[in-house]
Amino acid sequence: MNCPPLLVFDLDGTLVDTAGDLIGTLNHILADEHLPPLPFEMARSMVGAGARALIERGLSAAGRSVSPARLEEMFLAFLARYEAHIADESRAFPGVEAALNRFEAAGWAFAVCTNKFEHPSFHLLTELGLAARFRAICGQNTFQFCKPDPRALLATIARAGGDPQHTIMVGDSKTDIVTAQAVHVPVIAVDFGYTDQHVAEFAPDRVISHFDELWDAVQSLAVVPA
Repeated sequence: MNCPPLLVFDLDGTLVDTAGDLIGTLNHILADEHLPPLPFEMARSMVGAGARALIERGLSAAGRSVSPARLEEMFLAFLARYEAHIADESRAFPGVEAALNRFEAAGWAFAVCTNKFEHPSFHLLTELGLAARFRAICGQNTFQFCKPDPRALLATIARAGGDPQHTIMVGDSKTDIVTAQAVHVPVIAVDFGYTDQHVAEFAPDRVISHFDELWDAVQSLAVVPA
């Protein structure tokens, strides 16, 4: 085999718990509209579909709507404020670094395929001391397409020097699962991320509840010849 086996990870809700900083930024933006902050647990259920959707959901919860032009202004303000506070509270999920260490020692390589924009994705992973672990960090604007378009995953694999036949996707949502399934890449879903429905409903190959379970889940999929 000319290239190492590859694990391709989603970012928010999979590798990193970003909810605290996303919700903090949302509440800052809502305050500019003279709206009260949303409770964390309520707002966490709104995370996972991107910044625009998060703002719209936050406004809806407050009984407010805005014009498309104002929404765009709020979106741009959100991005600027979020990137300035991108790792105030965000942390890798428990077990991530230990899992990466174990797979790296076994010859695996890593990449990120996220619908977060590329620059803040790289910025976040850099702030957390993880960016150097990944051969490719590909975001919504890296290519001319993004998840659930399967070309986003295939292009990420190619940029990381991988082979789809020896790749596994790890994600937290329907978007990740259907993206991988479309190109017959096995997919492992974490059940602690940001999704409206339980990931098991979308028939991933495996579901894990902690990164300590990733090694056994990957071994059971046998994408690497013995």
